[in-house]
Amino acid sequence: MVRFQSVGMRYGLGPEILRDISFHLPPGSFRFLSGPSGAGKSSLLRLMYLAHRPSRGLISLFGHDIATAKRNELPALRRRIGVVFQDFRLLDHLTAKENVALPLQIMGIGDEQLHQHVTELLNWVGLGDRMNAKPATLSGGEKQRVAIARAVITRPKLLVADEPTGNLDFDLGLRLVQLFVELNKLGTSVVVATHNRRLIDRFDFPVLWLADGELVSQPPGTTAA
Repeated sequence: MVRFQSVGMRYGLGPEILRDISFHLPPGSFRFLSGPSGAGKSSLLRLMYLAHRPSRGLISLFGHDIATAKRNELPALRRRIGVVFQDFRLLDHLTAKENVALPLQIMGIGDEQLHQHVTELLNWVGLGDRMNAKPATLSGGEKQRVAIARAVITRPKLLVADEPTGNLDFDLGLRLVQLFVELNKLGTSVVVATHNRRLIDRFDFPVLWLADGELVSQPPGTTAA
């Protein structure tokens, strides 16, 4: 479903942020993406959710070559991808329910169906009693769960999460990753970027390790035996 082959990425005329990135993400898989700050995790995710194009190499997404895809083909591909950001990016003037409903409204989903889907999903993430709350009244963990619900309301084929637990304590972060695991069981491919190795160690999923813009075979900071 997602394939990177010798991908490089730079911003403008600057140096390459990512170099020779190659990996395959099969349908229905789960991957952690980890490495120290500045390793290039967010930049790699930006390539995956089509916020940036590679400077070289091949990215195949849902069978489409991203480097050569026409601009008018990208919106349909983006609708198959859900994104969870560390800083939530909720609209402060909307309630939790309205924030989650926004992607469906953009798609033109009718009010009755929209209400059903949003209500079910907010109950699934444990916020059934906070539907009418605005972001200013929500805790960090509640905001992140709203952001997750908004990202998955369209039932994406691929979900990418950029340091979604970075501002949360370990137990709450663990609960949020478990939500991603449950979503993965329903068929969505998931990539979670995190520098928290303690969190990674609690789950038996493969890890893409980044160091200085390159994928490495073992966690940065370790040495081979």
